[in-house]
Amino acid sequence: MVKISAPIIRKFEYSQNEIQSLDKEITNEKDSKLLLRYPTIYIVNDQFSDDKYSIYVGETTDIKRRSLEHLQNDSKEDAAIDESSQKFWQDVDNSKDAEMYLIGHEHFNKSLTLDIENKLIHYMSGIDKVDHLYNRRTNQQEDYYTSDELNPIFSKIWNKLRNDNRELFPLERVIRDSAIFKASPFHKLTKEQFDARDQIIMKIEEALNRNKEGQLILVSGEAGSGKTVLLSSLFYELSQLSTKNGDNKILEGSSQYLLVNHDQQLKVYEQIIEKLGLSSKDGKKIVTKPTMFLNEHESLDKKADVILVDEAHLLWTQGKQAYRGENQLQDLLDRAKVVVAIFDENQILSREQYVDENEMRKRLHEADLSGNYIRLENQMRMHANPDTIGWIRNVIDKHEIFKIPTDHQYDLKVFDSPENMFKAIADKSKNQESGISRMLATFDWEYIDKKKPENEDYWNVKVGDFSMPWNLQLPETKEQKLKNRNLAWAEQEQTINEIGSTFTIQGFDLNYAGVIIGPSVKYRDGKIIFDKKCSKNKKATQRRTYNGKKLDISDRLLNNELNVLLTRGVNGLYIYAVDEQLQRKLMESQEE
Repeated sequence: MVKISAPIIRKFEYSQNEIQSLDKEITNEKDSKLLLRYPTIYIVNDQFSDDKYSIYVGETTDIKRRSLEHLQNDSKEDAAIDESSQKFWQDVDNSKDAEMYLIGHEHFNKSLTLDIENKLIHYMSGIDKVDHLYNRRTNQQEDYYTSDELNPIFSKIWNKLRNDNRELFPLERVIRDSAIFKASPFHKLTKEQFDARDQIIMKIEEALNRNKEGQLILVSGEAGSGKTVLLSSLFYELSQLSTKNGDNKILEGSSQYLLVNHDQQLKVYEQIIEKLGLSSKDGKKIVTKPTMFLNEHESLDKKADVILVDEAHLLWTQGKQAYRGENQLQDLLDRAKVVVAIFDENQILSREQYVDENEMRKRLHEADLSGNYIRLENQMRMHANPDTIGWIRNVIDKHEIFKIPTDHQYDLKVFDSPENMFKAIADKSKNQESGISRMLATFDWEYIDKKKPENEDYWNVKVGDFSMPWNLQLPETKEQKLKNRNLAWAEQEQTINEIGSTFTIQGFDLNYAGVIIGPSVKYRDGKIIFDKKCSKNKKATQRRTYNGKKLDISDRLLNNELNVLLTRGVNGLYIYAVDEQLQRKLMESQEE
């Protein structure tokens, strides 16, 4: 194994006088060679309040020339850059606190510096104290001579930066646990995701060039297949292509909107576009819920160029609340030239989202015929071997329980009580190396939003003597409220003492998930079955009127609920079942 040397990192005041004298400041011959004559990476930071930073990450082969371009040219009123970046360089030029970390390494080449630049941008996007992030290009590189050194060199760089400023450069593990990091458009895409993104952009260009309308591109994949990362990357790439002069005449000036019918996921996307300074050209929200978008775009005359829908299985197929239509997907198609919908029919949780199988097959068939259907096959979330993933899929898809396979990288365990399972999850949560871990449960205990139970402080999940509140109920201090304002449920500290539902955790992952399988899931005659009488999820158990018929789709929706819960854990899944026969079978499945 090649020994990776330490990077050279020097910090300078970011001013024209300091930059002009860099060669006098860097007198060591090795440092001078690696910082002034080799490719380098630089981080410009301007702390504009006690705990907030504006950040620019870049790479260059001539740091002196590039820095003077930023300070002398990019800060000018007529600079050929966007207004927010122009203001950043103006603020930096006038700031007394702006600094630059200049990073060099003896193995740096153009491809490696571009990859590390991209990874630094990705990490900085997941830091709460970074308020705005500039130079937001994505420069993902394919294989090259030193690509295997990317991660070890990056970790050495990060640790050295952290030694200088622990506030601006937190632990890597803490950043990787943030919901923004996980949904960031700066993830290095797999080949499958990269090819899918290119194919979608090509299809969008074709539709816009030929002035087609109502085009539907469908992207499907099971939980953990990387759908959200693909969509986030696609949205960002389209926004960049729409504003760059001369790079893409078809997409230049085009409008993009990102819609999601999920409160927690919407919060994450809103933070991302705020941090990256993205905004619409017409002043309307570019990230919002489908109903709000439809209400703001009632006219069918001026159509949006591209609408991207995350978690499209959450779109409504009947009128509800402020939505007066009958099918949100169709209404979006009527208002757009292209709709890209990311969906997993196995994550439909409510009767309002139900789509008849024949209609879904028709949509898929039409998209497939025109080359507008993409399926992601790779499992991205769970760090488990194929046998472990197969065991979980057998429980969900075939309702069968076999012997739990040996897996040294994934912790799949059945507990004898919810108390012991919670203790294990709490222990994992305390350990920063284990990351965010939380308790979850099937919706088999009463919970009414914005209403208190009669004789208790909270709506609780109860099993014997075990009792724990459902999500989003525990009180927060003023400090917590301020901190939690932009955090997803699982990221909030107090929620270790709550239990998450499918509606809270869908679209997110945990490092370790402790799942209480409630009484609506039973084991009888060698099979898992569903008992809707034991479920408190009326969205799943009440009949649905569809095409003039009353349908009972509770088995499908309760199975989807189980699917969402059992596929949240990245490094481990802990299980306890309330039904005695199911619990006995699960315990038997892990016996030696």
